[in-house]
Amino acid sequence: MNIFGGAWEYIVDPGNWSGSTGIGARILEHLWYSFLAVTLSAVVAVPIGLIIGHLRKGDVVVVGLVNALRSLPTLGLLTFLVLLLGLGLIPPILALVILGIPPVLAGTYAGVANVDRTVVDAARAMGMTEWQVLTRVEAPNALPLMLGGLRNATLQIIATATVAAYVNLGGLGRYIFDGLALRQYDRVLVGALLVTILALVVDGLLALAVWASVPGTGRLRRNPSAEQIAERAS
Repeated sequence: MNIFGGAWEYIVDPGNWSGSTGIGARILEHLWYSFLAVTLSAVVAVPIGLIIGHLRKGDVVVVGLVNALRSLPTLGLLTFLVLLLGLGLIPPILALVILGIPPVLAGTYAGVANVDRTVVDAARAMGMTEWQVLTRVEAPNALPLMLGGLRNATLQIIATATVAAYVNLGGLGRYIFDGLALRQYDRVLVGALLVTILALVVDGLLALAVWASVPGTGRLRRNPSAEQIAERAS
């Protein structure tokens, strides 16, 4: 039996989906690691991106930081963190957070920095404070690009969260690392296929969120336009 047939039979076998080591449990573990990493990445990157984008200063710092973090090899970084902190959940989550920060930071900064200056000036003309301009005007208008950055980060983190199995944790990477160790390459393919499908499903959902955040008829929300704010200010 070729590895493709073996992988398919393993995935469609209901018995392989139950239990603490079944496919269902591995998917939930993988999603949990990814959720933690994406959340922490957003907590770190979004405030920095909002502030720098609002001030329209520090773009050189953002570009340098994003490029520096993107150049770090995740597996090598994970090995270093394991040597520094020991085994456990913290090293892989930190490695994934560092992977997720650049796209979130870049998307947030670009979204805020590229808000139409007419919109911002109209908001200030209404007497809004800088905090109100940021939270009521710039952030809502920057939301599509912010969500786009979050989408990119989520896709990268889900695809890379397999490294958690490298330090004896769970997730879909368990199939890849165990399969390689046992030379069961159909199991390796099972892990690769499941990670790909999971990443595509989550990416599709986030693509809908990005689409819904764009101002326009039929969308879930509408951001204030320059004309609307100018009318209120006059």
